[in-house]
Amino acid sequence: MRTKLIILGCGSSIGVPRIDGFWGNCKKNEKKNNRTRCSALIVRGSNTILIDTSPDLKYQLLSNKIKNISSVIFTHEHADQTNGLFELRPFFWKNDKKINAYGDLQAMNLIKKRQEYLFRKVTTYPPIIKSNIIKSRFSLGKVNEKIIFRTVRASHGKTSSLIYIFEKTAYISDSNDLSIIKVKELENLKYLIIDCLKLQRHPSHFNLKESLYVHQKLKPKKTILTNLHHDLDYNYLLKRLPRDVVPAYDGLKISL
Repeated sequence: MRTKLIILGCGSSIGVPRIDGFWGNCKKNEKKNNRTRCSALIVRGSNTILIDTSPDLKYQLLSNKIKNISSVIFTHEHADQTNGLFELRPFFWKNDKKINAYGDLQAMNLIKKRQEYLFRKVTTYPPIIKSNIIKSRFSLGKVNEKIIFRTVRASHGKTSSLIYIFEKTAYISDSNDLSIIKVKELENLKYLIIDCLKLQRHPSHFNLKESLYVHQKLKPKKTILTNLHHDLDYNYLLKRLPRDVVPAYDGLKISL
């Protein structure tokens, strides 16, 4: 059974355009510059695993005609990865059971603290999410639809973020940790989906030069740049990147 990855959103924490209509260097007549906040979906049969719940999640799922979510895995606790969690309520109503959410201890504790009503009964509304602390290796889904994950912790400025490795693919949406080039689990990848915020250096994200350095060292078959800020125009990148590196765009589908 084939596995598919959908890039639901590939924009930075403010998206492109910004809320005030500012496009930066991105040409607004290029549809692939219209970027919602980072999130992705793994699909294997009826097993649909959401990576992060961006503030734009409702629009992302509607745009891609997603009818159900099996579970959620979080890279880290920042608002642009978690503030869309409440949008999953219709799937709780539809399936009449809590949705399993997975992350490390720090992320899950902070998400529960900020959105307590989703995890336990504090109002008249029922809780809809079940919190799970993940191990370095775990699997999700029924036997014939199972996805096996390995995780690696990477620095993300003053906090950390989880790298998810599955089906010879690594998803690194938020990091500036160049030491990952030494991680054995990241060797022999088919796809590397990696943070690439800006041209300039940033204290918690890879810039373009750093993302390409990681690509050069890890040598995946293909690298896809995500978490793109408004100073990185889609066609500007496309014309300058090596053949085996491409910028992501919202709705990009990858057969793993």
